[in-house]
Amino acid sequence: MRIVLIGPPGAGKGTQARVLAERLSIPAISTGDLFRAHVAEGTALGLRAREYMETGALVPDEVTTAMTAARLAEEDAASGFLLDGFPRTVRQAELLEQTLTAQSIALDRVLAFDVPDDHVVQRLASRRVCGDCGRILHADPVDGSEAHYCQNCGGALRRRDDDREETVRKRLDVYTAQTVPLLDWYTTRALLTRVPATGLIEEVTRRALAAVLPSILPELSVSADGR
Repeated sequence: MRIVLIGPPGAGKGTQARVLAERLSIPAISTGDLFRAHVAEGTALGLRAREYMETGALVPDEVTTAMTAARLAEEDAASGFLLDGFPRTVRQAELLEQTLTAQSIALDRVLAFDVPDDHVVQRLASRRVCGDCGRILHADPVDGSEAHYCQNCGGALRRRDDDREETVRKRLDVYTAQTVPLLDWYTTRALLTRVPATGLIEEVTRRALAAVLPSILPELSVSADGR
């Protein structure tokens, strides 16, 4: 299976990417991980990417696509892969399509995780990250209190700056402007399936699996037009 995951910040793409990749026995490929790996290894692409990352500028689509293409050419991706974080724009999707066509392969399915904006804001506002082990905790206190230390290692929990409401809403605006048009682009290619991404992680996973493996999970199948 060759799958792309799309969704707003806070939709749970990273979590679902790891779970789905394990269930489907294919590698989950994150562009964020690719950037960090290339920069750490000092590759030519990593050096180019770092120039932009250090100034806060966006890494050019051609550099991101080249990194992705190199990763897709590795042996473990020969029988399938799951892309998380790429493509994010129609231009990136066009470059990805060209890359796959050159390798005589094509995508099987694009999953768009649907989450209402207010739910995203609430979900990210409640997120805390351990400064030591990186574990993520979602605080949902009943009595108005919240945990301040990680249950895993005892490290101090903190809220990331980009999880604050005003920042989250700006990120959602960017997603609407840059990525939402990509949903129509993949719909015209009969590849897009919308997956409701609210509820328990296990429930979302079952919906996603039903979208890519409807013959196995017919009771949860979602129509190809996303309804």
